[in-house]
Amino acid sequence: MLGFTFLGFQAFEYTHAYSELNLKLSTGVYGSTFFMLTGFHGFHVTIGAIMLTVMLFRTFGALRCAASFRFVAAAWYWHFVDVVWLLLFILVYWL
Repeated sequence: MLGFTFLGFQAFEYTHAYSELNLKLSTGVYGSTFFMLTGFHGFHVTIGAIMLTVMLFRTFGALRCAASFRFVAAAWYWHFVDVVWLLLFILVYWL
């Protein structure tokens, strides 16, 4: 749920940056770097949120031993994407 909320805020931020701040891919190094880094991360958040949603629906059934690896792999992927966001946040918004 939080992943999809994050994507909603990211879409809002993109429309704000594009329309009100005139920040585009063609506005220079910062614009292209901003959209490429945050867009690539948003793509990975989308993949992770879909994976966790699938795991949520699978837990309503019997969670077998083979399926538990999928759950752990999805959780590790999500945590990796989360840690990458911390680094991106510092790099893009603080520096």
